[in-house]
Amino acid sequence: MVRHFFLIALLLFCIPGSSQHSSHKEPTGKANRAHQWGEVIMTCTANDTDRFRPRPTVTSRFLGLIWTAAYDAWSRYDDKAVPVYLSDVNRRPAVERTLKNKELAISYAVYRTALIYFYADSLLLKETMIKMGLDPSDFSLDPGTPIGIGNLAAKQVTNKRARDGSNQLGDAPDSDGKAYADYTAYQPVNTADKLVELARWQPKYFSDGKGGRFAPACLTPHWGRVKPLLIDSGSQFRPGPPPAIGSEQLKNEIRQVVELQSKLTDEQKALVEFMRDGPKSVQQAGHWFMFGQQVSIRDQHTLDQDVQMFFLIEAAAMDAFIACWDAKMHYDFARPYSLVHDLYADSIIQLWAGPEKGMILAPGRDWRPYSPETFLCPPFPSYVSGHSTVSAACAEILRLFKENDHFGHRVTLLPGALTEPDRTGKPVELFFSSFTETAEMAGISRVMGGYHIQSENTEGLKLGRSIAGAIWHKYRKLAGKNE
Repeated sequence: MVRHFFLIALLLFCIPGSSQHSSHKEPTGKANRAHQWGEVIMTCTANDTDRFRPRPTVTSRFLGLIWTAAYDAWSRYDDKAVPVYLSDVNRRPAVERTLKNKELAISYAVYRTALIYFYADSLLLKETMIKMGLDPSDFSLDPGTPIGIGNLAAKQVTNKRARDGSNQLGDAPDSDGKAYADYTAYQPVNTADKLVELARWQPKYFSDGKGGRFAPACLTPHWGRVKPLLIDSGSQFRPGPPPAIGSEQLKNEIRQVVELQSKLTDEQKALVEFMRDGPKSVQQAGHWFMFGQQVSIRDQHTLDQDVQMFFLIEAAAMDAFIACWDAKMHYDFARPYSLVHDLYADSIIQLWAGPEKGMILAPGRDWRPYSPETFLCPPFPSYVSGHSTVSAACAEILRLFKENDHFGHRVTLLPGALTEPDRTGKPVELFFSSFTETAEMAGISRVMGGYHIQSENTEGLKLGRSIAGAIWHKYRKLAGKNE
């Protein structure tokens, strides 16, 4: 929480009130109200990671539903758009479709929805409203006013999604009473101490950062059962099975993982870290949201453009996680961690031995992913890659929304800073020329880092693009656009 304090303070200082907007020029890029709310929500997302450890599935749902509420509220001030959940609220007359009314409607929609999902940041959210010149205690549900429409959008989205299979309330039968807890009775075949079946996922011990260790349970095993936002079901585009144990394909893909790690360059290390953790630790749904923010700044988006783009990005991320988890839990496939140990065992190979040791020659049984001790390996089955699935879905949505594939984003990073801070390299610049290439870089980074084999990347990319195509088709109908 402390590490975000300065950012929060700066953010609140910089948000202008509606009264400061010019009457003759609509605010664009960072100045538009949707973008400003996006900054606040990203801070809440990073804070959520700090409080609850990474939980990308849950985070994607928060962001998907927050921006669905914003879209639904905004739709009542558009001449064609249809809401996803907001019912019995008429489209407002043309004379009321002003920037001020749109700002009010989406502000209350985002605020009320975020209060449900990011409840621990209620003070930040309230202060944001006040800084914007808005009354956080206005609970009007009048469908004839922008405040009422915003509140209604939030209320209907959160009510209609409260029991969507995510176990948000912790009251699903056979769960332990905790929010988002599993109710499928999933138990891994393998334990952290004993490998029973090579093909299946095995938990691993993490450092707790205090000299102890723990083996995280599988993250949200039930997530494939969550009702998607815009696709039909989590299994709609389920890929075929992973390579069979003992097959030449699998052996070759395991060898590729070992080979890539043995030759990691500084630029590749930076890519692995950037895609693994991302800016501000906002998980993949937040990472791609922030890419969207860069597009908004680059192209000076209006509020109308950002509301639609943010909704689409987060709908894609939310549904991609659901579909990805459907595949993960259906196949329950092993991570490279176990597969490399089995294939190489006593063979001497070049491997990364940890932050203090770097690359060494050692038996294959000592191989590990390029990760810090506190987050050694993703705690859930491997097939397919979540990064690949979500990245491909979001990238394809951005390509479709912008009607071209150009991105042109650059970041400068210190390689090793998040993994081996005492052995960092010189700063490197990563360049993301297109949305598609960015998704492919995200996917291959997971193979370089030792978290996935190549088929998990390629099948994840295919899955994500299929999801994006279905979402885009649904969006065209929602937006009243002709096919």
